[in-house]
Amino acid sequence: MVISDVHLGTYGCHAKELVKYMQSIKPKTVVINGDFIDVWQFNKRYWPKAHMQVIHRLTKWMSKGVKIHYITGNHDELLRKFNGFKLGSLSISNKLLLELDGKKVWIFHGDVFDVTMQHSKWLAKLGSTGYDLLILINTLCNWVSAKMGRGKLSFSKKIKNSVKSAVKYINDFEKTTAEIAIANGYDYVLCGHIHHPEFKTVTTGSGSVQYLNSGDWIENLTAIEYHQGEWKIFHYDEKEFMHDEQEQDGKIIEMKNSEIFSEMLNEFASLSGEKNLKSL
Repeated sequence: MVISDVHLGTYGCHAKELVKYMQSIKPKTVVINGDFIDVWQFNKRYWPKAHMQVIHRLTKWMSKGVKIHYITGNHDELLRKFNGFKLGSLSISNKLLLELDGKKVWIFHGDVFDVTMQHSKWLAKLGSTGYDLLILINTLCNWVSAKMGRGKLSFSKKIKNSVKSAVKYINDFEKTTAEIAIANGYDYVLCGHIHHPEFKTVTTGSGSVQYLNSGDWIENLTAIEYHQGEWKIFHYDEKEFMHDEQEQDGKIIEMKNSEIFSEMLNEFASLSGEKNLKSL
């Protein structure tokens, strides 16, 4: 399972929905493809229980030996200095190359191709703040819309789909990643960053490659799954999880952040063998 752009620590993050999805699956390998915790927008006064539960679910998987590859993104770029770090089944890297059923899969976040990120990081951060504000306003409007018995709207999706420069940016992003993947002989290239879930064949003058984008958990609530030799995009549907609380993990829902954190420390201690970690 591959997820990206969760942006824990922001108002737009759909952590509750992500917890339900994570409880519903039993992956053998998990790839977190960047922007998992949003360091840019992080506010220590805003860390809801559901955000802690997402972290707790990861430590649960780690304690069970599930391989977790954490690929760094631009919003969690502080972790890039830990490239190569390993703890139990967790590893941190800036890019990843996997071989699945004889096929080469190149996975990276994608901000390396963002010109704004490379040359005007302050502008990118300003844009991120504006985007977070837009999502917050969108959430409020959807709450009012739900009270009126109407459906949800996505302002950011409408803007992306209507502004020509945004559409061109997405197309250029996909073409650039595809060209590099083809040049290196990869069969699949899998990115995040642009919050635009996609699975398609991209053909250039040099050949073809399967391009995948895992989307995000801000507006699209998507992930990429690989099972029995097939890739697919998972789209979270609220109706499918309405009565699914996963009884075996139901107790987590009732735990306080401090209790979840304490249990997480114990799990990390068992993974690392450092018993003194429990006393923190």
